[in-house]
Amino acid sequence: MTEFVFPAPAPTTVPVAGSTAVFPVGRVYCIGRNYRWSRDEQTTPLVEMPAWFMKSANAVVPACGVLPYPPSTSDFCHEIELVVAIGRGGRDIDPAHVEQHHIWGYAAGLDLTRRDLQTQAKHAGGPWEAAKAFDHSAPCTPIVPAEVCGHPRQGAVWLAVNGIERQRADVSDLMWPVPELVAMLSRSVTLAPGDLIFTGTPAGVGPLQPCDVVSGGVAGIGQFSMTVESALSTSPPTGDSL
Repeated sequence: MTEFVFPAPAPTTVPVAGSTAVFPVGRVYCIGRNYRWSRDEQTTPLVEMPAWFMKSANAVVPACGVLPYPPSTSDFCHEIELVVAIGRGGRDIDPAHVEQHHIWGYAAGLDLTRRDLQTQAKHAGGPWEAAKAFDHSAPCTPIVPAEVCGHPRQGAVWLAVNGIERQRADVSDLMWPVPELVAMLSRSVTLAPGDLIFTGTPAGVGPLQPCDVVSGGVAGIGQFSMTVESALSTSPPTGDSL
């Protein structure tokens, strides 16, 4: 029997909608943008697949209650996204097989960003971890099994702050659809059951302030409401299940 030098942390899990079961989170992949943000982009041909980056599994937290304002930033920004939950892994996956064989379900999530740190990293040509992979940076709603919701090809993706809408698009507006994104990632890494993929965000990203109420969702998948609060008023993350 293996003897740990200290107790192993509990795995991060996401509730399954309508069930007592939970989805164990492996890795968290995030797709850059993936929506057209300006009129000029409407006619721009797609040439390269979008950029992607990662967050740690324990960045995933329930999309409800209090959202701590993170340290080391004065530009804390929201990005609403459709989230894909992988149920069967693989390498060099054929896009035609993604939905039927590899996707377990879907959720709505936030790719929260310390925008000022991201801007600094871009100027310096450095990595984005400080801007993207901080505590509580990936709130997620319960996962809806694909056998319940199907594979969404359309439906509103929206976010509001204090009741004022900031982001709105449709799943059908994704520049690179979900099967292509999953296939792209599988050409670079071997995907595994438990991986989450945040599929990109529409135009309208913007800053959050303490006491803001941020709400949003993906039609037919899930919706949420959270209140931004100072990190000093919350306990540090424990790594416990959601």
